[in-house]
Amino acid sequence: MSEPGVKLITGVLYPDEEGFDWFGWVVGELEVLWGKPEIISDSAPFDRTDYYRDIAPALLRRFICFGGMRGAGDLAAWKKEAIAVEAKSRSPRIVNIDPGYVDGARLVLASTKDHAHRIYLRGGIFAEVTMRYRNKKWTPFDYTFPDFASGVYDQFLTAARMLWVREHTTND
Repeated sequence: MSEPGVKLITGVLYPDEEGFDWFGWVVGELEVLWGKPEIISDSAPFDRTDYYRDIAPALLRRFICFGGMRGAGDLAAWKKEAIAVEAKSRSPRIVNIDPGYVDGARLVLASTKDHAHRIYLRGGIFAEVTMRYRNKKWTPFDYTFPDFASGVYDQFLTAARMLWVREHTTND
């Protein structure tokens, strides 16, 4: 059995600072690692939690979906690469990069934090099924982050899922 093919996506939290385009910087860094973005979401205020207040008092989130199908087993490596890019941003970091993947049924995100609903992969990296696609819509779990559960990212996730469907069907 071959490894499942998925669409690599990443969420990027960044400050809206005058004088420097942090999101553009992240896109440039990730292009070197993962290739050209296929789609990029609009920005949304990250205001449903203050968990990342240490980065900046006001943050935005955008998502990037990268071209081609990838192996789902690379999730831990993507998170390690994202951590390295975060470290290059500034000390302490000024961006947060959350890689994951979308397939026909789920959104999976990588994390360095353990919790009851996360599965250990390797190298200090865990995987979490953050949302599922059911009855033609994205459905949260009781542990899903409030911003994801709100539906604000559903349009991007659906677009990434449709790319997966197209590529998955072509590759069968």
